[in-house]
Amino acid sequence: MAPAPFAHGNAELGKPLNDKTCVGCHARRFGGDANQIYFRSERRVRTAAQLLAQVSYCNAELGTGYFPDEEEHVAAYLNKQYYRFE
Repeated sequence: MAPAPFAHGNAELGKPLNDKTCVGCHARRFGGDANQIYFRSERRVRTAAQLLAQVSYCNAELGTGYFPDEEEHVAAYLNKQYYRFE
């Protein structure tokens, strides 16, 4: 049996990181509703690997300064809340 995605991530640690740095940017891009980024038909993320890559990309572009383990926490939270990759 393959390990679950983000086996080293902790969704409970990822939520405050997401709330602190991701929600504001997403809300600005989607007219105040940050959650729309996860439900749009043309969304880019379709696999667990793509989700972690997107979190890493945003971290680098925005200069949030997250370490790789924190990126995995954010990805674990997003997966639990929105994506449900197995």
